[in-house]
Amino acid sequence: MEHRIGQNSPPVHAAGTDPAFIPGLTPPRPDEAAECPPPVPADAAPETEAEEVAAEADETEAAAIEEEPPPVADGPVFEVSDRRGSITIDSTGVTFRLDDEKAEFGWPEVGAVETGTPWLARHLTVTVYTTGHRSYHAHIDAPSRKLLKQWATELDAALDSYFEDTKAT
Repeated sequence: MEHRIGQNSPPVHAAGTDPAFIPGLTPPRPDEAAECPPPVPADAAPETEAEEVAAEADETEAAAIEEEPPPVADGPVFEVSDRRGSITIDSTGVTFRLDDEKAEFGWPEVGAVETGTPWLARHLTVTVYTTGHRSYHAHIDAPSRKLLKQWATELDAALDSYFEDTKAT
């Protein structure tokens, strides 16, 4: 009688043999691939009225997603900038700008915000921790230590209004 020693699992494609291999993702099962409808060409006209209505609904939904919601004027606004970047905290969330790049974090995706002012330096550091366990930070240079302290006080007040303290005192 023969017994196998070790794991009884099928072989898995590795990155060395399959350039499309991504660890943690499994390829679709053959029966799932057969259930997927074939792609429709972009210039194909809808054949029925139901397809036409569905296409119009998809276009309307896509247009609504592309439009940015207007900023809400509730809550305090904190904004600081230097020659290259800026940090804005308002009722929509946290926005970092550096040169031509922009990163926006809405309040639903922000898990925490950390601020820092080094002892001898004159810059404000703001770090955003998202609910997806990622962190992003921005630095803004202050012209003076006095202004840096003022920024830190204003930033704490703005963050306190957006993050409610859930502890009972």
